[in-house]
Amino acid sequence: MTINRSSARPISVFVLAAALLSACGTENAVTVPVPTTVAATAEPQPTEAAQPTPTIAPAAGIVSGLTGLPATDGTLPRPLAVMINNAPAARPQSGVSEADILYEVLAEGGITRLIGIFQSHTGVVKIGPIRSIRPYLLDIGESYGGVTVHAGGSPAAYAILQKQKKEDMDEIGRAGAYFWRDKERKAPHNLYSNAAKLREGAEKLGFAESVEVPGLLFTDPDYAPTEGEPALEFNVSFLLKSYTVGYKYNAEQRTYVRWVNGKPHLDLNNNSPVAAANVIVMGSDHKVLDDVGRLQVDVELGGEALLFQRGVAIPGKWSRRPGDIIRFVKEDGKEALMYPGITHILIVPNSPSFGSHVDYALAPSPT
Repeated sequence: MTINRSSARPISVFVLAAALLSACGTENAVTVPVPTTVAATAEPQPTEAAQPTPTIAPAAGIVSGLTGLPATDGTLPRPLAVMINNAPAARPQSGVSEADILYEVLAEGGITRLIGIFQSHTGVVKIGPIRSIRPYLLDIGESYGGVTVHAGGSPAAYAILQKQKKEDMDEIGRAGAYFWRDKERKAPHNLYSNAAKLREGAEKLGFAESVEVPGLLFTDPDYAPTEGEPALEFNVSFLLKSYTVGYKYNAEQRTYVRWVNGKPHLDLNNNSPVAAANVIVMGSDHKVLDDVGRLQVDVELGGEALLFQRGVAIPGKWSRRPGDIIRFVKEDGKEALMYPGITHILIVPNSPSFGSHVDYALAPSPT
């Protein structure tokens, strides 16, 4: 049975403090004052004995600040921030299981778009279908230092790209040679590229090969969580029924496996499930801007959030300081430690309430 824990145990709305978090993944998080009215959470039920404060053993090679894992080929190039089509006709997508960070956020008309941040997996053979850009999508991708990869965009997004001379790769612009159309699918759900072609194009266009990339903070993968409450399965709803997302915890893999509309979300490249070690669901103010339904989505001011990892849900807030990425802050005001692996971030509207978009259960339903 699915229980709406967000409504049963309300989480207070937080206000972004002036000084928040360190942008560097190797530094300690800054403590942020939080309200004293936050409801207490139930004691967790970890399957492993609680451990003291974790320490991370040195890893061989170069470790990604986005995943906490060694780079697949020993290098960490500049990230690619790829706008990925999430319309039903575009599923299953290619490459989504290999994104270091995967965002899902609303576009117009109730549809959602995915943003894949690709860095540590440099050999992704096919990514897409690729779609258009919006200002807040551009902002999210650039926060990781990424080259924005897209096909077209809203007038507001193009105004930003042109005025600020952004380093982007647009299929309908000067970067068209680095994309292709798949004849097995109908336009506009058939535009693809891959990591090699995109990096070749970025080099030809003279984009910076190396940039500073903000990193997350990571914990020991064997450390059992000692806070939060059990959440072995949860669902996230956006606006349309065809965009209902579910996650089910796989204890053996220590990841949440993603489902879409009651079916496993698979990567067409390898038929592998799309999964994440950490899933952040965050509430954001959304505003409709025009009769087309284009949105303004807040990705700066902070708000309510839930972090799902190792089969538990931890209430807190999301926050972001200028020039930094979105981070999850616990009720004690400290940045949460992520488990090494992929992180998914789902941005839902605050309307009618953050809790109305998220519900989770103590045990998974039969599959």
